[in-house]
Amino acid sequence: MTIALPDRPLRGVDAPPDLTDAQFAAITQRIHRETGIVIGAAKRSMLISRLAHRLRHLGLTDFAAYIRVLDSVEGEEERHALISAITTNVTRFFREPHHFDALSEMALALVARARAGGRVRIWSAGCSTGQEPYSIAATLVDRAPEITQLDLRILATDIDAKVIETARRGIYDQASLGQDVPVSLRRHLQETPDGRLAVSSDLRSLIRFEPLNLLGIWPFTGQFDIVFCRNVVIYFDAETRHSLWRRFSSRILPQGQLFLGHSERMDPRLDPYFEPCGITRYRRTDRNLAEDGPSFPVGET
Repeated sequence: MTIALPDRPLRGVDAPPDLTDAQFAAITQRIHRETGIVIGAAKRSMLISRLAHRLRHLGLTDFAAYIRVLDSVEGEEERHALISAITTNVTRFFREPHHFDALSEMALALVARARAGGRVRIWSAGCSTGQEPYSIAATLVDRAPEITQLDLRILATDIDAKVIETARRGIYDQASLGQDVPVSLRRHLQETPDGRLAVSSDLRSLIRFEPLNLLGIWPFTGQFDIVFCRNVVIYFDAETRHSLWRRFSSRILPQGQLFLGHSERMDPRLDPYFEPCGITRYRRTDRNLAEDGPSFPVGET
């Protein structure tokens, strides 16, 4: 659920330095290469606003110096900070509730397989600050409380390591839950001494949070029954979206499902591998991807 630059700059930025066309191209090309996010000319002032904070933090006076830091051997920490600076995380519990209604309907079959000794895996790809995977876990536990004792686990990843730390803590302001907190979630929240809400250990035990760039190497094996990748690729170009979804197809079990965001639609070129089965939900067909050649560069598994 990590998305790029919003349509208004951050407040409190006074007279940011000039960004030349060449510098804008160098930075946006790096962002696209490393994250898949496309930042066009219309977002130029937003980029300047965001990165002006980084220049001040580093004590730099211009973008030329900032680019030298990004290109340096010692610049790895700042390259991570760049990703955090140009992304914003828009999420909430049970966002797009029809998806969780569908998951609830699927839950009994998943749990039955786990009860029989099977392995069930779900991936929240682009999990932001954790509301999505906690909503997934709450939906499943609501249908079958014993799943914490079964081989059913949720992998939750995001490119931004800072939001992963927030997700791991699982502590949220009460205002972030909105007015109508589902019973399936409320029973798993405990008030902290400072008036915030902490997610129960039962839900946290089902989820493994890890930082991960979806365009990089996926350091795990195996396939998933369900992948949530919602509102992640809306700033990707068409070919990057195609490559990622094709890559997902190799990691989703036949008859497994891919959940996309409300404004995202599957690339028609992938119709042999995904068939629509609900609102922005796609079922993996039985077509073997190997029949059509590799889905991503060798080594990216």
